[in-house]
Amino acid sequence: MQAGTFPRLVGDIGGTNARFGWIESENSPLTDIDTLPGADYPTIVAAIRAYLAKHGKSQPRWCSIGIANPVVGDVVKMTNHDWAFSISGVQAELKLDRFLVINDFTALALSLPAMEPSDLRQVGQGTAVPGAPLALLGAGTGLGVSGLLPAGSGHRAIPINGEGGHVTLAAIDEREEKVVAILRRRFGHASAERALSGPGIENLHQAVCELAGVKDAQPLNAAQITDRATGGSDPHCVEAMDLFFSFLGTIAGNLALSLGSLGGLYIGGGIVPRLGDAIDRSRFRQSFESKGRFRQYVQQIPTYVLQSKVSPGLIGAARALDDL
Repeated sequence: MQAGTFPRLVGDIGGTNARFGWIESENSPLTDIDTLPGADYPTIVAAIRAYLAKHGKSQPRWCSIGIANPVVGDVVKMTNHDWAFSISGVQAELKLDRFLVINDFTALALSLPAMEPSDLRQVGQGTAVPGAPLALLGAGTGLGVSGLLPAGSGHRAIPINGEGGHVTLAAIDEREEKVVAILRRRFGHASAERALSGPGIENLHQAVCELAGVKDAQPLNAAQITDRATGGSDPHCVEAMDLFFSFLGTIAGNLALSLGSLGGLYIGGGIVPRLGDAIDRSRFRQSFESKGRFRQYVQQIPTYVLQSKVSPGLIGAARALDDL
């Protein structure tokens, strides 16, 4: 860590909430973690100032945020929220010596080496290979995808900055093919995010109702669907979540194959970690391993759900200031 770069402010900006944390000095822990509803603030600067005022913080020297959005060039315009800003403009307005903005899943990938065994819950079998690539995905307001590649020669690992949530959604059986066809008819391109996100769960429920011939189905939000599926009170909600976990397993397996992630595949985001052991009872791991001739290859890859009490995105944003 470089002297004279503290205190530091770190953030994890999603489509719904903005989380912030504070690092007072070198070797200080992450403190004053707080979550602010993004809709309550007209700009990111307003949210940052509200956080600093609420916690009585002085002027930060360095700031890093992970944001649920592509970060290309100086201007960031969020796709799942109405915030838009210039990185250099925010840096000047807040009088920051350094302002680093990265994709939220790039930040999450950077946090993976800092995770303790208690921060992870393994789903299914598999044993991690030390030093091998790591894969990461997570459903929330959207679908984030990243990974962490070993650099070698004493260099730090390299996070992947991409938009894998928008790859084409694949089906592994006839029922899933019918659901994908409905999504394709509705949206033109049936991306993974159209099924693996909060809005995606709602899309899956609507598709299930359509296939069941239910007319004028009651519109339900993602929270209602997951609640009814957990309680088993609504068969259409149960099937929607069954499809969610199966599609999640398929996309996760594709990612693991693409990256050769023998170090493990990690699941974050705002949805799966909140659903407890539902993933254990689902088709997730079955679909993850359904790779034909490469079934044995993916069977050895462990899959983990992130359950850290401290926001992994904030941990990753903090590490980014020294790693990137």
